[in-house]
Amino acid sequence: MSVRKQAGMAKAVGLLSGGLDSSLAVKIILEQGIEVVGLHFVTPFCTCTRKGCENEARKAAVRFGIQVRTVRLGAEYIELIRAPRYGYGRNMNPCIDCRIMMFSRAREFMEEIGADFVFTGEVLNERPMSQNFHALGLIARKSGLNGRLLRPLSARFFDPTIPELSGIVDRDKLLAICGRSRKPQMALAQAKGVYDYPCPAGGCRLTDPNFARRLRDAFQHGEFSMTDIYLLRYGRHLRLPTGIKLIVGRNEQENTVLRAWVKNGDYLVLEARDVAGPVVLVKNTTSQADIELAARICLAYSDYRGGDSQPVVVEHGTEITVPPISKKEVRGYLI
Repeated sequence: MSVRKQAGMAKAVGLLSGGLDSSLAVKIILEQGIEVVGLHFVTPFCTCTRKGCENEARKAAVRFGIQVRTVRLGAEYIELIRAPRYGYGRNMNPCIDCRIMMFSRAREFMEEIGADFVFTGEVLNERPMSQNFHALGLIARKSGLNGRLLRPLSARFFDPTIPELSGIVDRDKLLAICGRSRKPQMALAQAKGVYDYPCPAGGCRLTDPNFARRLRDAFQHGEFSMTDIYLLRYGRHLRLPTGIKLIVGRNEQENTVLRAWVKNGDYLVLEARDVAGPVVLVKNTTSQADIELAARICLAYSDYRGGDSQPVVVEHGTEITVPPISKKEVRGYLI
């Protein structure tokens, strides 16, 4: 056993999602008398909210009595998504590049706080693209963590890391879990008294084929801003023949969100007058033809069922009177 460990001086950075795997990894490292500082990443494509995995990470940190730092990835992450060096998964998910970026940040944080190593809850072969043997080694090397990246749940499948070789970590207490089944982790959680972890859910929107289609379309039309990316998760998305984007709210909650984005000046907002219906955002345009078509689409998704022209409010009380358009024609514009 090393002098550092005996003196209680060893420190590690743990990537903490708040889920079962990362919670178990934290428990295993804490049991070896090592100080743990959690690091939680939030991307523009997380399906969670502040009440989702970010909250679960905070809860896990409180449960284990550790500190946690949240890192929000923004514009630089969008650039990574646009041109990943190691390609995409089944949809628009560049899992290897994503993890290299996160682990590089984790290495910087490790150096900042004077920690000895970084660890994660990754399990060998749990995910086909980013957790196979080759990918795990590549991520460790490219992030600059080769030798200082420990995966406690699957460590016995890999060569000993620097913290193991130096005696900071007892390799005999690390595990050999492999595959997609969560039964070994659930049994381990019960044995170690790790409870109140969330069921597997959520994740990354980039793996969703519908969202990936919207994102691919946005990139093709030069829509890279954080606002453009954020709005991809709301409403129906349509592309007019001129290339202008429309977003149509599907319920009152989405209508409220869409109204809030009018303030930034990039979008016009349309709503049918005197009839229930959606909020429609149209990417700011001076084309009267685009605005008229957007107004007709607004009517098509409203409760209006007549055949005559009907007023649609554009922006601050300005009105335009247009006839409705058929749903069949509208479907041709859907992304």
